[in-house]
Amino acid sequence: MTITPVLLCGGSGTRLWPLSRQSYPKQFAALGGEGTLFEATARRLTGPGFAAPLVITHADFRFIVTEQLARAGIDPGAVLIEPAARNTAPAVLAAALHVAAGDPDRLLLVAPSDHVVADAAAFRAAVGAGAEAARGGAIVTFGIHPTRPETGYGWLELAAPPAAATAVPLVRFVEKPEAARAAAMLAEGRYLWNAGLFLFTAATVIAAFETHAPDLVGPVRAAVTEARTDLGFLRLAPGPWDGAAAISIDYAVMEKAQNLFAVPFHGGWSDLGDWDAVWREGPQDPAGVTAAGNVTAIDCAGSLLRSEAEGLELVGIGLRDVVAVAMADAVLVADRSRAQEVRRAVAALGARGARQAATFPRDHRPWGWFETLALGERFQVKRIVVHPGRSLSLQSHMHRAEHWVVVQGTARVSVDAEVRLLTENQSVYIPLGSRHRLENPGRLEMVLIEVQTGAYLGEDDIIRHEDVYARGQGAKG
Repeated sequence: MTITPVLLCGGSGTRLWPLSRQSYPKQFAALGGEGTLFEATARRLTGPGFAAPLVITHADFRFIVTEQLARAGIDPGAVLIEPAARNTAPAVLAAALHVAAGDPDRLLLVAPSDHVVADAAAFRAAVGAGAEAARGGAIVTFGIHPTRPETGYGWLELAAPPAAATAVPLVRFVEKPEAARAAAMLAEGRYLWNAGLFLFTAATVIAAFETHAPDLVGPVRAAVTEARTDLGFLRLAPGPWDGAAAISIDYAVMEKAQNLFAVPFHGGWSDLGDWDAVWREGPQDPAGVTAAGNVTAIDCAGSLLRSEAEGLELVGIGLRDVVAVAMADAVLVADRSRAQEVRRAVAALGARGARQAATFPRDHRPWGWFETLALGERFQVKRIVVHPGRSLSLQSHMHRAEHWVVVQGTARVSVDAEVRLLTENQSVYIPLGSRHRLENPGRLEMVLIEVQTGAYLGEDDIIRHEDVYARGQGAKG
């Protein structure tokens, strides 16, 4: 029975700030293991029994998704672009309607793209155990055997104690409990943590939406029917999509449906919901310190220390149960027991207009990425990295001139009518108003340093004359 993975790839990026942000949420970060969380999820759901994945994401992430899938050696079956974030219910319904147009009986495995699963083979076996029930018309979810009275997860109440590799009738979903209630559920043995994973046929889940959330069906169906193809992506129609309510699939359908079953999963799992979870899942030294990057820990215990910036040394002395995450533009220091309050800090930063609240220091583009190294009055210095075979748009600026110095690889530079090749240590001047383009004709990444000078240096000072990525005005590249 072939299963199509549906990878949900949105997110606000607040729970693991400052590493995860709205412009670059945690699924695209490497938080242990091989590659990013998104790449690991895609790899886990490939192989015998799985079709090419369907990814549903935001427009800002579309090129990051395809780049990371290519790095993982995976060709997606489809990438659906949401015009706006509407939570998981419209996203899942859109995926089901898209697949049902070709095969309404196809099994769909809906999976968040930012979870950690220690034993991929055991997880695939659990999916196989739920497939028969799903093929018979059930909605199957997957629960994690609890190891502690966790208050940060939702729970699943089963009709009987869970048996390995068996679909058990699901009584109800339980909201995140208080500590005493969590301890009681752990002791009783009929409860699992809710992993947010679902398995069903496309026809089954569409029927569930028609029964329990009919107001969503019309707008989402129209958004799928009127979708247009753009550079290989399928953009859902924004007009109808705006009419769909923002609601989770749990609230819209799952808490109302009757044909629910749960399959227990015994392997290690985490949704990495906060920095405490990252500490818990990471490798620890004998004192319980998890370190990543350029870190020195002296007489520390039970702490997470991460340096995420090149050349930045993070030193902890005498720390106990502390989270310290240092990036080039922001530093988080928190008591580990209060890790779930990081979103309060993000809200506070956003309220006073700090760009660090939502914007990642590296700005990812279809052709590569750039980051600001220095910014002052009338000047800005950037590092720009262009992937092999990629090019920026043909563009011009009204308020700034630019100086480019190649420090790695080869650049093909067009300035008005002149085209030239630049290699390491060579430079070029781009006068204000000139039409120019930057390309990487080589097989290695090309890196250059850009110095901008002028009265206005904002990213919206750009006029695109040609663009292979079909973007509008604004945003570098």
